[in-house]
Amino acid sequence: MSFITPAVLDDLAPGGVLRAAINFGNPVLAQPGKDGSPQGVSVALARALATELSVDLELITFDAAGKVFAALDDQVWNIAFLAIEPVREQQIAFSEPYVIIEGTYLVAADSPFVKVEDLDQPGLKLAVGKGAAYDLFLSRTLQHAQLERADTSAGAVDLFFAQNLDAAAGVRQPLAKVAATDSSYRVLEGAFTSIRQAMAVPRGRGAGAAYVRRFVERKKAEGFVLAALIESGQTDVSVAPSA
Repeated sequence: MSFITPAVLDDLAPGGVLRAAINFGNPVLAQPGKDGSPQGVSVALARALATELSVDLELITFDAAGKVFAALDDQVWNIAFLAIEPVREQQIAFSEPYVIIEGTYLVAADSPFVKVEDLDQPGLKLAVGKGAAYDLFLSRTLQHAQLERADTSAGAVDLFFAQNLDAAAGVRQPLAKVAATDSSYRVLEGAFTSIRQAMAVPRGRGAGAAYVRRFVERKKAEGFVLAALIESGQTDVSVAPSA
């Protein structure tokens, strides 16, 4: 275990409380349990960190990653679980990723689209969750297709349905669940990006950020991340390799 200095505690748990932002918008990382309480790999990591620091834990839930990032200025959280993105790195210090997931598309079963590259055409409209990692990525990389933004990732699928758009972009696993319940839709096999999920600390908290980076590497090496994924039913997700 890394040595816990007063600077680490001041950065991560001021006042003896680790406030962790939990994003329900990505069900690979966090899900509400039967009693509504948060569970999942990000919750398990937050609890493990609080235990290691010998501090209390406060879980602050959000329904979209964009809302987690927007709350940064309000200083409501000390750590978060977000995908590594250049726009976010200006204000957030990330660990190396602990999980890698794919960004892909949900399309109508009878649509002509076969691969993700087919969706970047003039006139096509793609639903995305505002501020999600895949929204940020597609905003940088799409040359022709138009993005239509919903407040959340789940809302992007609803928008795709309601407006009969050409596709909904998102994380593979939740999109696959939609397709599994309705044969009118399918998920493309390829991925337009690999989404690197990491722990995040606001910039300017160097001691805390360094501690979190070491913490994530230890938890990957110990098999903790894999066990937490399996326990939460996420058996088709890849643990990121060691840094």
